[in-house]
Amino acid sequence: MWADEQPRTRWVDPATFRYRRPDLRLGTRDPRPDRAGLVAGDRLAVRHTVRTSTAEYTLLLNAPPWLGRRGAGEALRDAVAELRAIDLTYGPNRPESLVSRLRRGEISPEFYPPLADLVDRCSAMRAATDGWFDAWAVPGGFDPGGLLGGWAVERAAARLRAAGIHDYAVLTGADLVVRGHAGHGGPWRVAVHHPTDRRRPPLVLEMTAGAIGTSGVTGRRGHVVDPKTGEPAEQMVAATVVGPDLAIADAYATALYAAGPTGLSWFRSGSDYRALIATDR
Repeated sequence: MWADEQPRTRWVDPATFRYRRPDLRLGTRDPRPDRAGLVAGDRLAVRHTVRTSTAEYTLLLNAPPWLGRRGAGEALRDAVAELRAIDLTYGPNRPESLVSRLRRGEISPEFYPPLADLVDRCSAMRAATDGWFDAWAVPGGFDPGGLLGGWAVERAAARLRAAGIHDYAVLTGADLVVRGHAGHGGPWRVAVHHPTDRRRPPLVLEMTAGAIGTSGVTGRRGHVVDPKTGEPAEQMVAATVVGPDLAIADAYATALYAAGPTGLSWFRSGSDYRALIATDR
């Protein structure tokens, strides 16, 4: 169980959603969030999509009325600036990024505290996944790509909370972070569709805080390297993990995609993270 705001995630019988549309969908050909309906009370609903060199992010905010439209706009700009800054500062494909400079041995992780945090998280996930998530086993050297997108979203979300916004969702690809309540005033309703069998009903979650990280759900192949062989991972079709933090959920999903069914042992009883979908070939 998670420490506060209980229950944060609740599995729901899809039949109960027959007459209620989900707020967010994952695993569909069109991953964009459904159009928001009525906004409860007098909160301000804001929706914005931003593209960086490596990803597209959609932010859905339900700002408190005391913040005003100007304050909500400033909070949104601050979160977007964080996403753009992380793309520029840490992008592994940018020659002058901190990650590229670290690879070349020009700096150490302690050069900049957020870089040290990123490296520490990668190291912790390498240990937690028995080496199946290994940012140092990627051709070309250290590459935190399997964790970087989730880390960026969590840092942008922290900017929203610091500005006083505690009801939001941030999506990128087939990953998401939510907190608080959707526009209708209830928990965020998330439908997670099976990546290959469209006839199956989706898994339905009600969430007030948490994250869903995926790997392979969009059908992309060859994007995960098997750290044991250096070759593209081929054991899994897709992996989806739910938990409190998107950076960790994303790394777990990447590792599970590479490891195959053996990775299910990481999600023991009592773990804050759970594998929602693990489809092998």
